[in-house]
Amino acid sequence: MKQNPNSEKFLSVLNQRSQEIFKRLVEEYIERGEPVGSAHLSRMLKNSLSSASVRNVMMELEELGLIAAPHISAGRAPTQQGLRFFVDAMLEIGAVDENEKKSISASIEQSVNASEFEDLQFEDLLTKASSMLSGLTNGAGMVITTKADMILKHIEFVRLDKQSAMVVLVGENGHIENRIIKLPIGLSDGALSAASNFLSHHVAGSTLAQAKNILFAQQKIDEAELDVLTKELVKSGLATMSHSASKAKPTLIVRGRANLINDTMASGELARVRELFDELESKQGLIDLLGDTEEGEGVRIFIGSENKLFSLSGSSVILSPFKDVSNNIVGALGVIGPTRLNYARIVPVVDYTAHVISKIVSAKE
Repeated sequence: MKQNPNSEKFLSVLNQRSQEIFKRLVEEYIERGEPVGSAHLSRMLKNSLSSASVRNVMMELEELGLIAAPHISAGRAPTQQGLRFFVDAMLEIGAVDENEKKSISASIEQSVNASEFEDLQFEDLLTKASSMLSGLTNGAGMVITTKADMILKHIEFVRLDKQSAMVVLVGENGHIENRIIKLPIGLSDGALSAASNFLSHHVAGSTLAQAKNILFAQQKIDEAELDVLTKELVKSGLATMSHSASKAKPTLIVRGRANLINDTMASGELARVRELFDELESKQGLIDLLGDTEEGEGVRIFIGSENKLFSLSGSSVILSPFKDVSNNIVGALGVIGPTRLNYARIVPVVDYTAHVISKIVSAKE
């Protein structure tokens, strides 16, 4: 998980007693969902401290911006900065129980037909994962995935008129896509055929993104094999195709929305959560969120305003990427919930579920 630079600063200014009081306060807040008072903390601590002593430490923590009184209350709750410090410096994450591992694996893997792995079945798999995460964590399970690049079997250029052609992309799974591109001025029918043959020969078995890299590596050889206009067609055609593929909107699956809404919510809180779901459905910001998971390895935790998509609702999200056989990130899954999520419990569950999905995706490619 990515560390916040403020964590080291807080560790250097807080003595062991202050750290213990802060840790117990956050753990109690996460468990109960209510501000914690000094008298209650005093009774919980191993080394007996008076309420007055605990109160003095809490004043220090409040001055540092780690805790605050959310309402008119004698108790205190961790701030967003405090939760980030707790997650980065104090969170004790255990392993997923072996029985739970078996349950997660079995639940997901039974959605997969061993003989086929089509797009529809892949979406069923991700829906199952999202529902399972919701059930295990009492949050909303979320999966984001981009449309996987087609594995190419054949490419052909079909002239439409003097200035344009249709590119026919045939995938190894039989899927066919057509795209229109502009032709270089003066391109002959022979050059069109040469470009089709060249592409089919060099990029069969590759994705569009991989095809661009292959052609870049072949650039020196191209000079002897293709004339200037044909090379221009090959390069501009692939650039157009890969650019349009990259603009495809991601797939989003959210299950367990009701877990984020309860009868005690104020109308303002309900409105913010509903607005969050509206933004998610519009898929705005999902590509950025998916990109954020690529920074660093493993699980990422976003608390409140740390991610613009969740800043308004004040939610937290725990996300982990899943990868294909080439170790490329093809999606992310996780849990949305209030900032007092049980991070210690949810992080390993999300991490293990992403591992299971990655294993299935890699095995089917």
